[in-house]
Amino acid sequence: MYNGIEEFLQSHNNQLMPIRYSYRHIRKMTKGFREKLGEGGFGSVYKGKLCSGHFVAIKMLGKSKGNGQDFINEVATIGRIHHVNVVRLIGFCVEGSKRALIYDFMSNGSLDKYIFSREGKNNSLSYKEIFDISLGVTRGIEYLHRGCDMQILHFDIKPHNILLDENFIPKVSDFGLARLYPLDNSIVSLTAARGTIGYIAPELFYKNIGGVSHKADVYSFGMLLMEMANRRKNVNANAENTSEIYFPLWIYDQLSKGKGVEIEDATDEETDTTNKMIIVALWCIQLKPCDRPTMSKVIEMLESNVESIQMPPKPSLYPQEEENHNIDNAQETACSSLAPSEEVSTEISLISNAY
Repeated sequence: MYNGIEEFLQSHNNQLMPIRYSYRHIRKMTKGFREKLGEGGFGSVYKGKLCSGHFVAIKMLGKSKGNGQDFINEVATIGRIHHVNVVRLIGFCVEGSKRALIYDFMSNGSLDKYIFSREGKNNSLSYKEIFDISLGVTRGIEYLHRGCDMQILHFDIKPHNILLDENFIPKVSDFGLARLYPLDNSIVSLTAARGTIGYIAPELFYKNIGGVSHKADVYSFGMLLMEMANRRKNVNANAENTSEIYFPLWIYDQLSKGKGVEIEDATDEETDTTNKMIIVALWCIQLKPCDRPTMSKVIEMLESNVESIQMPPKPSLYPQEEENHNIDNAQETACSSLAPSEEVSTEISLISNAY
């Protein structure tokens, strides 16, 4: 199954083709897997060092649930592209049941630990840094959609998959769910919902609102951008008022009343930038894909003044027709396809009840 990876990469004239390493080399790089950086459902990540002295992050994949398709997706997708805002795949390993992906080491870790940090932790970012990171992520996704000879749809844009280098330059990472399509494919075919609850575009559940396309990534980015602007998760089951459980709808009502977001000790420029990010995010999370902007348009809006950006319609959580029936179906689909935690299912119900 894996023998064709190198041929695939070579067939696309990839001058920066990742190197295939042996498992013995992987053990040597990591000094026997001494320093673990993290772990998840995919496996574990270890810090390593190449002979050149260059530090790397080595993702050791566990048993594949899709006959190795996730591994092939990641190598075939990210192994062919090079962009400042997309993590670079240096190499890979396939040896028996051992599979590994070798990336540039990102010393500042993932974005989630900065925007969801608890009080007292000294890892907060300035408003300018948050905005610059959002713009970098936008450019990375726009490149995936339009900058290659194939259209790359990520399908799992979220804070945990945005890595930060030593200069806090963001890198889109984790292409295990990504898919390659011809550039002229406006609508793509998927057999099942894919992504992370809270960031999945609604068209992956509701087939009557529009086909699946690059606009699915736009939706996920909108949810990410909203969390970056507010520095909290979009769903807060512990909110004092039920109207504040789902932040996007609450802040839309605030903006419609001319209030905007209130930020302590922020300058007027910082407040305007935050409100701009929120308005752009509201455009991105429109229910119907056709109502969302392209990533190119998102860049244009983020680089403009907040006064020049028109307020979007109020985003809907689900189609108005047969809404109760659709909510039940969406939750059943989410649970069966993605197995979210009980806490997430509770949050979905709380949102529905609040609105």
